Amino acid sequence: MTAQLERTWVTVCRYDQLVPERGVAALVDGEQVALFRTFDGMLHAIGNRDPFSGAFVLSRGIVGSAGEAPTVASPVFKQVFDLRTGRCLSDSQVAVPVHEVRRAGDAVEIRLRASG
Repeated sequence: MTAQLERTWVTVCRYDQLVPERGVAALVDGEQVALFRTFDGMLHAIGNRDPFSGAFVLSRGIVGSAGEAPTVASPVFKQVFDLRTGRCLSDSQVAVPVHEVRRAGDAVEIRLRASG
């Protein structure tokens, strides 16, 4: 039987440091995370690695929407990812990790989701 490591919340920045519709990269427990604050004030955290190019660039992508879904388009090949689910909108077989994110007072905290 394998014991699962309990992930902890990590403070990455202040909420007011996040510019709406712009991403930032954060290193959380050794993993690169792309963090976004949308115009409605919601926070989203996904893996920063673009699965199509292999580059760690999603935090520099173009934030937008597709219907009700907040999205980010990779700056490399322009694939669009749903910030809520991590799914690629043009290839449903591809996704990036989605991590838990919350506002705790003035702080933004991220907790990595276990892979697998």
